[in-house]
Amino acid sequence: MPGIVVFKCMRILGLDFGTKTVGVAVCDPTGLIAQGVETITRREDNKLRATLRRIEELAAAYQIETIVLGYPENMDDTIGERAKRTEEFAGMLNRRTGLPVVLWDERLTTVAADEILAESGVPAAERKKVIDKVAAAIILQDYLDNAERCGNKGVYLYGRREKDHA
Repeated sequence: MPGIVVFKCMRILGLDFGTKTVGVAVCDPTGLIAQGVETITRREDNKLRATLRRIEELAAAYQIETIVLGYPENMDDTIGERAKRTEEFAGMLNRRTGLPVVLWDERLTTVAADEILAESGVPAAERKKVIDKVAAAIILQDYLDNAERCGNKGVYLYGRREKDHA
């Protein structure tokens, strides 16, 4: 239609992967604003089948094209056990969903999420229920705000799409 511009932006899913929870966030259709969606819980760290299934369902429901996964590097830039586990989870996500997975620095996001919730007057007991999805939103918002400007420096991709190799 003349005079009408339609923007189709990429929907991105943000994840904060923990030992027993995964915080989930999505960006709006414009790719500008991240919003927490839910926290997926599991009984044991290595029991991931239901977690992966739920992420796959959310990716389909929100028409996700890329997943941004918080990457817990140590403060001294070394890679610890949690980061290695996150790398394994990124590979599982890619195989399960077929989507590219970007690892994005998540240092101090849980601290920032706790501060935001505390400043908003959320009681400590209630914060535990939502802190992971707030942290996921912080990770995703940081990616939305900085990935292009940074030239994706420090970003690790799992499962690049064919058009990304051009």
